Formats: sequence, structure tokens, C-alpha cells
Amino acid sequence: MKGRSQITMWSNLSKYLPFFVFIALFGLLFLLRNIHNLEKFNCRTISALNQLQSDIKTALRKDVSHMGSANQTHCGYLASDLTPEEISEEVYLQESLVWPGPPHKGIPFQQSSDPKHSFFVIINSKTVFQIGDMLEVLVHMHDFLGHPKQHGGDFLLARIHSPELKAGAAGKVVDHQNGFYSVYFSLLWPGEVHISIILVHPSEAVQVLKRLREERPDRVYFKSLFRSGYLSESTVCNLCLPLHQPLCNYSDPHTGEPWFCYKPKLLSCDTRIDHAKGGYQKHILVGKEILFFQSDVNIKIPISPSGAGYVVVKFPAKQDLPEPDKSIHAETAKYSPSGFYFQDMWMSTTQILKRFNDTSSITKCLKGKVIYLLGDSTVRQWFEYLNAFVPDLKEFNLGSPRNVGPFLAVDSDHNIMLKYRCHGPPIRFSTVAASELRYIANELEGIKGGKNTVVAITIWSHFSTFPVEVYIRRLRNIRRAVLRLLDRSPDTLIVIKTANLQALDPEVSLYNSDWFSLQLDILLRRMFQGLDVVLVDAWEMTLAHSLPHALHPPLIIVKNQIDVFLSHICPDSPK
Repeated sequence: MKGRSQITMWSNLSKYLPFFVFIALFGLLFLLRNIHNLEKFNCRTISALNQLQSDIKTALRKDVSHMGSANQTHCGYLASDLTPEEISEEVYLQESLVWPGPPHKGIPFQQSSDPKHSFFVIINSKTVFQIGDMLEVLVHMHDFLGHPKQHGGDFLLARIHSPELKAGAAGKVVDHQNGFYSVYFSLLWPGEVHISIILVHPSEAVQVLKRLREERPDRVYFKSLFRSGYLSESTVCNLCLPLHQPLCNYSDPHTGEPWFCYKPKLLSCDTRIDHAKGGYQKHILVGKEILFFQSDVNIKIPISPSGAGYVVVKFPAKQDLPEPDKSIHAETAKYSPSGFYFQDMWMSTTQILKRFNDTSSITKCLKGKVIYLLGDSTVRQWFEYLNAFVPDLKEFNLGSPRNVGPFLAVDSDHNIMLKYRCHGPPIRFSTVAASELRYIANELEGIKGGKNTVVAITIWSHFSTFPVEVYIRRLRNIRRAVLRLLDRSPDTLIVIKTANLQALDPEVSLYNSDWFSLQLDILLRRMFQGLDVVLVDAWEMTLAHSLPHALHPPLIIVKNQIDVFLSHICPDSPK
């Protein structure tokens, strides 16, 4: 019976065998089709990324084709091949730099933003504010005819301050792209708090700066001296050079960072002895663009309030303390500054700061440490401050030019070594020996690291005249080297100092505008976000202070930067 039932069962199942075979074949075909589609998808994705890279290079070539009179221009930064991940990151970074502007080109000067006709009002006006409140200000921009602006893109800076308390903090500006701007301030100290809004550049000027950045990377040029025996020649150098004569290729073999000089007529490329800033190209504005860059008219001009320009802030009474509102706190955090000044002392909102007001406290903090300061002249100020303020640090004479370096100071009794070295080209120093041109990434590779090693890096000002791809490439190389250093020595402290504000006039604006610096600063913060590094926010520390902006901030600001720096090195030091 059992055998007969099995035969019957298989007989019944055999009726459905074609159906099962169909299902199996369908499933196999479906699987193969998905694998094929996945391969097609991956191919399409890689192809799209490669096409995007090609498009970026093509666009850049078109931009730099305006440079000089030659038909062809050699640009080293266009020759690099990016991985799909790097292309994706570059798209993300470029999106973070998008800046709104006028709806069309050619807006006449009279219809550009005029700070004198513009005004701001306090939105959430109260009789009295309390510490911790959020202050909101609305800015309404007008043109020189008194008409309201209908588009955004103006570059505004905002701060609150109390002169008698030597207090100040930065505000956050939000562009509504319709002529209105919201500005948010966290009220962090008691007293009469004044509001300051300044127009750095009108939106029409920002469009000019965009054009210059992409089309005129040659507007600062460099030179090198070549010498052999009694013969010497000087030629022009840069990242991009028109191909009207042979080039010497000085691109770095380790990082691939490009750099070129015209080959001397009588000497070989290996006779180069130095690097220097050559000068600034003149007459780079076209038509009436010059009108958008006028001191006392539209460069760093204050905007007046309509009504009160200050608020009164008091300590909250205990009975007035509200229950925490998570939504309000989240919004407050979004517009919270990194710190503020009170009695000329920087109060961080992100860390506990120590005050290193005497030499003994600095010596105690740095005992047994090796400190590397790598970058431009704004971190060289840290070397100069510590070398001057701490008498036990003795500078070793390396015979270096005073404003160039490298520099070395040692305190042998307390086993402290302090080093400064400038970054590699482009760098606008007077004259740097060719043998001293070092890239930060390469310097990092030579550092052993460890718990007694501190590295501070800043690099931004000398990249303001180049397309942002040049800066992204440099930061990418530095970031790789930082990660390798942290892999081999996780206890190494890496400090990144941001860009800072500076004085502007019509000429400086075209080469070193704060708008260029802001764009680079955004890239710096994003590319090091999430890494095991700490930040010294020089941008807000110069914006929040009452002293005039300067490329090399005054001593009191440098002193506060050093306090932040040393507080990261010695968080347990006494206040």
C-alpha cells in the first residue's frame, strides 16, 4: 500500500512538472537579469562619475582659457585623476559653496546694494532680554536709488558687543534670497548689547570675485631665480602657465602637488635656487566692475538700524527659569557661536578654557613637548608670541629670513622644542630658498608622533586666488597624512587653525577678500569634520573682537588663540 501511494503521489506531481520547470527557469532568468542590471548600474555609475570628472576638467579649462594671450595654458591641477569617492566628495564640497547672486549679469551700479539706504530691525523686540535668549534681527537691503533689493547674495558680517565690558560675539546670517537677511545672536552676557551689521561686499561684487577666482588664477604671479656660476636668470612660476615657452616641472613626487616655472633660456631646470612672490596683475576688472569695489561706499560699510540698535540683557531670576524646551535648544545650538569675548578674554562655548597669563604656566604645560607649527604667517604668529613671551625658550639661529623661516626654539631645561615651517607653493612670501619649500603632507609623514607631540596646521590665505579645486587637493593630501600620523601614533594632538578676517580695500579685495577666505574656511571645516582633530576658530575670534580686522590679528587676539591652543594641550592645567 505504501509503495502504491508513493507512485500515485509522484504521478500526481508529474502533472505539475512543466509548471515547476517554468518557475525555476523564470527564477534563473530573473536572477541573471538582475546581475546584468547590477553590472550595468555599476558601469553606468562609474561612467557617470568619470563623465562628471571630465566635465569638471572641461569647465575648468574653459575658465582658465581666459588667462593670458596664449592659445594653450598648462594647469597642473587639471591633470589629476580622481577616484569615484573623491569625485563624489568634490561635488558635495562644491555644493556647500553655492552662493546666490543677481538674476542676471550686467546689473548697473545704481541698482547694486547700498549700505546707506539699507537698514536692520530687531524682530523679537522685548523691553528686557535674559542671558540665554536668542536675538533675531532682520536686514533689508536697498540699492543706491533707494529701491528694495529683490535678490540675495550680499556678503554680510554680524556681531554683538558691549564696549564697556570688552565683550563681543559673532552672529549667524541667513540669506532669504529676496533682499532680506535674518541674523541670529545668542545673548551671553548682561548689560547693554549693541548690534553691528556690516556689508563686506554687495552681491554684484561677489559675482565679480567668482569670475576672477575661476578665470584669473594668474592674478598673483610668482618667480624663481636660477643661477649657475656667473649666470643667473629669473622666470615666472605658477600653477597655470601659458605654453609659449618650455616649462620646468617642480611638481612634488610624493603628493603630486603641481608647480611650474618657465625654463630659463641659458640654464637648466635644476639650477633653481629660490621662490618668491612676483607681484599682482593689474587691470583685471572689466567695464564698470570697479564701481562695486569702493572704500567708504561698499566695502565693509556698517548698516544702520531702523529704531533701536541695542538691547538690554539681564541675568534671569530663579523663578523665571523656564523648563527646557528641546526644540528651542536645538534651534539655539544651530545658531550658537563657538565662543565670545568678555573683558577681552575668549570664553569658549565648546570647551573649558585655561588662562596662561604667566610664563611659568606655559612652561609647565609644554614641558616635555615637541610642537610643530606648519602653515602660513598667521600660525607663525604663534611661534613669535611663544618665543617672545616665554624667556626660557631660546631661538636657535637657522639663518632664516625673518618673515619666512623655518624657525626653531628650544628650552633644554624643560625639554621643550618649538618649530615653525611655512607650507609649500603657492606661497606669497618675499623669498624662500628652493630647498626650504616643503609641503605640509610631507612634513607630517616625517613626524613620529606620540602623546608629547603637538601639530598645529593652518593653510588658507595663499590659496585665495585659485579655483577651489586647488585647495581641495591640498587639504586632501594633508588629511591623508594626518590620518596616517594618527594611525601610527593615536595620541598625537592635531590642531587646525581656521582662516581669519582681514582689512580690505579695493585692491586687496580682488586678491584676498574675506569672501575668498570664507569659502576656503567652509571647505577646511568640512574636510576635517569628524576626524580626531581640534579646531581653533580664528574666524569668530577676529569677527567677535572690537579691534579692526587684520590679516595678522593684533596681540590680544593671538594671546586668546594661544589660550585655546594650550587648553587643548593641557586641559587639566589650573585656571
